[in-house]
Amino acid sequence: MSLPTWDSIIGYEEGRDKILAKMEMGYPRFFLHPLVKRLFAKATEEIAESGKRAIVFPHKNAAQGAQRYVERKLAVATRIASYDDGLQALIVPEEAIGVAMEYWRFAGQIVSSRHAEDLLAEKVSEGGSTVILKQQLAEHTGANLDDHFIFESGMSGIFSAYKAALNLFPSKKTLQLEFPYVDALKVQERFGNGVVFLYDAEGEDFDAAVRRIQAGEFAAVFCEVPSNPLLRTINIPRLNEACRQGGVPLVIDDTVATCVNIDVLQFADLVTTSLTKWVSGSGDVMAGMVTVNEKSPWASDFRTFFAEETQGGSLLYSADCRTLISNMKDFAERVQISNGNAELVADYLAEHPAVGRVWFPKINTPHEYNLIRREGGGYGGLVSFTLKQPRKMPRVYDALELCKGPSLGTNFSLASPYTMLAHYFELDWAEACGVSPNLLRLSVGTEEGEVILGALARALDNA
Repeated sequence: MSLPTWDSIIGYEEGRDKILAKMEMGYPRFFLHPLVKRLFAKATEEIAESGKRAIVFPHKNAAQGAQRYVERKLAVATRIASYDDGLQALIVPEEAIGVAMEYWRFAGQIVSSRHAEDLLAEKVSEGGSTVILKQQLAEHTGANLDDHFIFESGMSGIFSAYKAALNLFPSKKTLQLEFPYVDALKVQERFGNGVVFLYDAEGEDFDAAVRRIQAGEFAAVFCEVPSNPLLRTINIPRLNEACRQGGVPLVIDDTVATCVNIDVLQFADLVTTSLTKWVSGSGDVMAGMVTVNEKSPWASDFRTFFAEETQGGSLLYSADCRTLISNMKDFAERVQISNGNAELVADYLAEHPAVGRVWFPKINTPHEYNLIRREGGGYGGLVSFTLKQPRKMPRVYDALELCKGPSLGTNFSLASPYTMLAHYFELDWAEACGVSPNLLRLSVGTEEGEVILGALARALDNA
């Protein structure tokens, strides 16, 4: 998926036909792959009544969750039907499709394009070994093999971690610290008991939050390290101490920096990771992971919960597992290259006369980041920045000779007007949280550093 101009970003968000008609692919939780569309159409034809549609989910747990979500929001009748290869279809009226697809997006419990392709071709996949995948992951996380639980997407892992916390403390709200990835917050807002959100977790506000944690007010504390897209880091040791005092689980997402650069498992009860991003690197497979800290007071409860959620340890389709195993063989090496390139980019942008502000862990909250940084670890491959004259960002974006689209962690550099893509219909709210509509986020890849700097230099001539 490429959105090469600022106008194409707006067109995509507003659903303009001239943009959508040109799109064949998109991010799978937001834009159905053509093969998944065909699978939905086939299921609709085979098992849905007239005037109704079938949405195929990878397992019964997902279909039941979607059914509860739809029926809670709309006064409509739905049903679940078994489908091919253990999949489950939710049959809904036409008017309920949009709400059902909200669940697909937020829960992340999706059918992959490889799975859809094999079902449509009536082909049996020769997949990869879950044990081998977990062995490769354990080399980097340091956790026991059986403390890794694999999901269909990174969002599915976050959603499951959220449910695991509510399973322990069903009457409490959660706490989100720092501005997070959009759907990590939406899950806490739309499911369960709600969320207390502190978008700027420092100073007196953070002190107050720590006191509430120590009092045991929350079902769990959620944060990303560093945050996305502002790349700020909370004082994790202090947060860990407060959570232990209050008996509150701490859930940390390490996707942005990766476990190659930072070690948060020693402080968190659960670590969530999108394997779709840096771990894969190729942008051709969706997967997620929750890692349990064996020293967590709730380790046994969490293992039991996730074993049931993942049907024994993994929900990843076999062909996707094989692809991920192949992709991650050079994971650490790729991350180190991106680390170096991103530091070059951040230093360059910080000195550029047209740049207003740069966000990068080396620049923002470096002390807090270094508290969790591994020996030999870098600052990650993500850099965000704004211009001194924000209105010129569309021209800079249009002129930027890098790949453009809504993701991160690919081997190739990827530019994203993050706020426009993630918060287009709530730009004022995001700006009030310190996230500018004209912020540009760069996922810095493994190209030659001078090539990336040259592309930035030429684009910034327009600023």
